Amino acid sequence: MTEFTPLASLAGGALIGLSAVLLMAFEGRIAGISGIAGRLLPPYGDAGFRSRLAFVIGLIAAPLAYGFATGAPVTQTVSSNVALMVAAGLLVGFGSVYGNGCTSGHGVCGLSRLSARSLVATIVFMATAFVTVFVTHHVL
Repeated sequence: MTEFTPLASLAGGALIGLSAVLLMAFEGRIAGISGIAGRLLPPYGDAGFRSRLAFVIGLIAAPLAYGFATGAPVTQTVSSNVALMVAAGLLVGFGSVYGNGCTSGHGVCGLSRLSARSLVATIVFMATAFVTVFVTHHVL
């Protein structure tokens, strides 16, 4: 179980919002992680490759920098069930392609642009999460 830390959550949310605003201001792009990561793979090789790579490296480096700055280890629990992880990864990948974006693109950036499609997508994401938590904690 993960602890709820309001100040760290607020700071993280503010940094996510700031990064989304800066990416839109300087690159004219929405900070949807699936789109950014997907455009690192061929056939994309445009001038924005380096900025997308820097964005993804920043996602990976941020917890390392936090751990270095605070001296506290960053812990993340991941299932040891490889089949479950592969199935989950495929479902998330399929869902982000089929939904024309991921939770970060729709939930953070799409809602702030008042996109009706993003509102529907975010409602579906949240409802699915609620049902999943209920089933895994109370039914199974």
